[in-house]
Amino acid sequence: MAGILANLRHTVIAGFILTLVVFIGVRMMAGIDLIPDTAWLAFFFRWLHVLCGVMWIGLLWYFNFVQAPSMPKIPDEQKPAIGKVIAPAALWWFRWGAMGTIVTGLILASLLGYVMGALSLGFLDGGASTAIGLGMWMGIIMWFNVWFIIWPNQKKALGMVPAEADEKAAAAKTAGQFSRVNTLLSIPMLFCMVAHQNGGFF
Repeated sequence: MAGILANLRHTVIAGFILTLVVFIGVRMMAGIDLIPDTAWLAFFFRWLHVLCGVMWIGLLWYFNFVQAPSMPKIPDEQKPAIGKVIAPAALWWFRWGAMGTIVTGLILASLLGYVMGALSLGFLDGGASTAIGLGMWMGIIMWFNVWFIIWPNQKKALGMVPAEADEKAAAAKTAGQFSRVNTLLSIPMLFCMVAHQNGGFF
């Protein structure tokens, strides 16, 4: 057990294996066929969607609630450890968490047949997908911000690509502002996502 917990990759693999064991065990005890059907496939992509979303929004909130407010308190000689080691690693998981969330969300919406209704904000299905559509569009805006505004500017701010000092400062400011935009949007986005299947608007 100590060997599994001493290595993050081993821990994550063990987590997925445990999930598979739980899945097989529960289905066998319930006498359910182990071959998943379409409904289970939709559930599986919902689970992956939530898993990726936790990674994405968790890191977004880490940057905004922990790292950014703490930076002024860190001595200057220690700041390079954040900018050169921690932030690049966190940004990798952050942007791929965003990508995974969007891709699995669109697959899920397609499997459940509401992707066009949601993207039209309910206009194509009489309003049935308005809540999830609002959440999806906020998520898409947030994903766009991550990949096309925050990440390119963070690369400059962290010195991962060549940039002059004033350009680095401007890039850091832009990345920070759009990270705050995403934090703002994350609150109503999560409300809309949960509201869709749990009666949050009605």
